[in-house]
Amino acid sequence: MSLGPLMLDIAGETLSDEDREILQHPLVGGVILFSRNYSAVDQLRELVSDIHSLRDPRLLIGVDHEGGRVQRFRDGFTRLPAVSHFGQVYNQYPHKARKLAHTAGWLMAVELRAQDIDFSFAPVLDVDHGLSEVIGDRAFHRDPAAVVELAHAYVEGMHEAGMAATGKHFPGHGGVAADSHRAVPIDEREYNDIYAHDILVFKRMIHHGLVAVMPAHVIYEKVDPQPAGFSSFWLKEVLRTRLGFQGVIFSDDLSMEGASVAGEHYTDRARTALEAGCDMALVCNNREGAIEVIDNLAEWDDPVSHLRLARMHGRNKVDANHLFASKKWKQAVAMMQNYQDDPSLNLEF
Repeated sequence: MSLGPLMLDIAGETLSDEDREILQHPLVGGVILFSRNYSAVDQLRELVSDIHSLRDPRLLIGVDHEGGRVQRFRDGFTRLPAVSHFGQVYNQYPHKARKLAHTAGWLMAVELRAQDIDFSFAPVLDVDHGLSEVIGDRAFHRDPAAVVELAHAYVEGMHEAGMAATGKHFPGHGGVAADSHRAVPIDEREYNDIYAHDILVFKRMIHHGLVAVMPAHVIYEKVDPQPAGFSSFWLKEVLRTRLGFQGVIFSDDLSMEGASVAGEHYTDRARTALEAGCDMALVCNNREGAIEVIDNLAEWDDPVSHLRLARMHGRNKVDANHLFASKKWKQAVAMMQNYQDDPSLNLEF
């Protein structure tokens, strides 16, 4: 059975009978985990193993684990700083900031891989324009060139740990104040302004081997009337054709208010996202909506998407006991804990 085009969530720390039935449906290809799905490392490892055992090839398992205020698993995992801290260091010590970003990307990814989680939806590639509270300190920097340098280092760390990176939120969420979780943000800039200040980051990161992208639930009204995640212009023309991106496109959560313009029914939202160019659509925190999509989307078979999604499986099996006993992991943890006290510290690693 191939990986289907839907990524869904589950309610608790173990799989219910309904979860098992839904996750074995051919339209499903992945599971996204949240804080409610986690209480301890051992519990998480058992849950992940249970999910992976349901299908062959295994369902993808992802999580939002950026650091700062967006880190789903905390106790038992290293508390990671928001990446804007690396941007602050960059202003005075760019080489050390790149080292910090690389180490944070590796540490985030390797701890998740030690629990057999395939990937985190990271890093944020939005530029901090000083407008968006929902982005805010999740962005590396206000300067696109600095974002590229720090994100490149972060992604190299992720790749070293065996994890594919997902850049978000294309073509850039930082230019609007509204939060797409609760509103329908409208960016009034011209295409050339968006390109120069936001899209350029994605272009350069694609050149650096970015494997996946998540578009924004933002309407760029002078470019296209649809939010980017439902726009074939943004996804097929700009991302695929102009930027040459050949990786996975994940929709953002179809339960967000920013997705409401694509239809009242979740099936309409999912179909529009997939037809616009997404390889996988996320339906989170609404089980009724997820069931509606499964019951009504009908067969969706895209062999190219199957091949793309297979690249998101985690690589480099990581033994947790070996990892936590290693000098490299201990040094990385110490670096994350101590750098804020002394940005000039020795970052040799």
